[in-house]
Formats: sequence, C-alpha cells, structure tokens
Amino acid sequence: MDKVVFGLVGGGWRAEFFLRIAKALPEHFSVGAMYVRNPDKAEDLSRAWGVTVYSDLEQFIAAGGYSFAVVSLSREVSPSFIAKLAAAQIPVLTETPPASDLEGLISLWETVGGAAAKIQVAEQYLFQPMHAARIALARSGRLGEISQAQISAAHGYHGISLMRQLLGIDFQNVTISGREFRSPIINGPQRSGPPAAEETVEADQKIAFFDFGDKLGLFDFTGEQYFSWIRSNRILVRGDRGEIVNHDVAWLESFDNPVYTNLRRMDAGHGGNLEGFYLKGIIADGEWLYRNPFIPARLTDDEIAIAESLSRMAHYVRGGPSFYSLAEGSQDHYLSLLLDQAVATGTAVTSETQPWAL
Repeated sequence: MDKVVFGLVGGGWRAEFFLRIAKALPEHFSVGAMYVRNPDKAEDLSRAWGVTVYSDLEQFIAAGGYSFAVVSLSREVSPSFIAKLAAAQIPVLTETPPASDLEGLISLWETVGGAAAKIQVAEQYLFQPMHAARIALARSGRLGEISQAQISAAHGYHGISLMRQLLGIDFQNVTISGREFRSPIINGPQRSGPPAAEETVEADQKIAFFDFGDKLGLFDFTGEQYFSWIRSNRILVRGDRGEIVNHDVAWLESFDNPVYTNLRRMDAGHGGNLEGFYLKGIIADGEWLYRNPFIPARLTDDEIAIAESLSRMAHYVRGGPSFYSLAEGSQDHYLSLLLDQAVATGTAVTSETQPWAL
C-alpha cells in the first residue's frame, strides 16, 4: 500500500502509540507534523521523535503535508479541535470518545456530522487480532444466528463496541440494567510500570445487561483487567448453531455432527523459527480468520489495531468505506453513559434514538 502520512494533534500517552507505530513501520506510516500546545513539550517531542512539532494550531493546519489528522486529546477538548480541523477541510481520525457527554456528542454531530466532513473514530478493539477473529467467525454463519455476547474485555464504550460488533447491532435502542460490585485485590502494574510493593486496593466491577429484545449483551468489567497479572478477560458469543468461549469454539455442521476447535495464535520466532518475532495471524479449524497486515514489525495487539485504523483511514480519505464512523463512536459512548447511569441509580434505563442514528 502507499505510505500513509498523517498529522498528530496531542502529545500524551495515547499519542505516543501513533509515534511508535510510525517508527516501527516507516515504510507504511509517517508523521508529517504534530501539534502540542506547550512549546517546551513540543521541542522535547521533536527532538525525541524527529518530527516537526508546532505549538500553534493555525501553523499546524497551514503546514499541511498530511492526508488526515489524528486527534489524540482529552474528550473535553477534542470536539473544538475536530470542528476546527473539519472547517479547514482536513479529514479527522479522532480518539475515543469524541465528546465527554450526551450534550457534547449532539453538539459535535450538529457541527460536523454532515456528509462534507470526513471524520472517523479510532476505536481499536474491533481490530485487535483475537477480537477481529471472533467477529469474523460470528459473521461467518457457522454459529448461526447470534443471540448473545458476554463481554469482559474493556471498559465502557470499548466493551460496548465489541458487544455491538459481535451481536450485529447497529443503532437499535436497548434497555440497560446494571450493578456495581467492589472487592479487594492486590495492586498490580499500571501505565507507569510494575508495583513497587504489595498493596491492597479496592476494585470496582460493573456488571450490566443490555436487552435488545431478541439479542442480549452482558457487560462485565473491572479496570484492573487492563494491567493486572491475575485478572483475565472473558468473551462468550452464542448462536443457535454454536458458540465461542474465549479461545474455544464449537458449532454444528449438521444437527448430529458437532465440530470443536480453538482460536490459535500463530507466531513467528518460537523455537527454531528464524523468520522474526511477530504475530502471523489467528487460525481455527484450518482457516485463517485473521492475518496480520503489518508483518514483520514487532507490535503489540493494540498497536496492530491502531495501525489498522490508520490504514483504513487513509483508504477512507481516498474514497473508501467508513470503518468506524462518528455516528458509531457517538452511539457507543452514549450507551456507555447510560450504563454508568443504570449502575449508579440501580434503575433500568432505555436508550432513545439520537440525531446520528436518524
């Protein structure tokens, strides 16, 4: 594919993912320019990554040299930057969520939701290799009609996006009921690194039912799952002909002929293999459900997924299909807000059709 040159607005922890990806895949990606408000931080980033960094947004816009801009800022300030870039006719790939609350989501949609603005949301979970394989299998028909997805893999809108993808849900309204459960856990690694000493902390677990009528979603997550060594993720997808339970899969080829297999990661670099050290893809029952398009770079699953968003955004800008629209990103965060409301009040809430779903 042609090299993707993108702009980057923001210089925080998430923004560094995009910088690392560009560094690991220089034949695929390049950061044409960055914007960071703080001049000192802009200078530090320029020196560390070899990228031109502006501390004035108008200069960043005028400089150009990129086909789209990634907005990697907090949800509170992102909408104004998205609007300014869209007004300058710069396509935008914005981090999740696109705004902080329902009022902000509606306001952003009313400002840039028209066909003229090219905006997508960098929701990466559906592109993480194992999740992508599960989604492919759920859509293949082998499991029959999917009726249930239980997701314990990511918080809020991330988990809800996976739920929708696996259930095949678009913008249908849903009734949400939920509870919160608190329990002690030994503190584990954080973004800053491993724990320095043993410490007991309180884990907040949110459990919620998403009743779509003929389909059911179960959300179950505690934030410790992201980094903890002792809290794993769980996925269950059920159809009338089969199911996925984490990495195990079963389906009926006929009513009296069950098939059992598993989702297997295929990696280079194990044992005597000298191809490199990278994920090749995900295979099940002899079929490749997912192939890594960024071989031979040594990327984490999350980085592979973000690279996929960048690649799809470049294709979208050139006239390709939408892959995770502002409407989808807004819907998933709206449902996340309702999830929090249902958990906080202990009362079921029902979603209403929002402007982006009309």
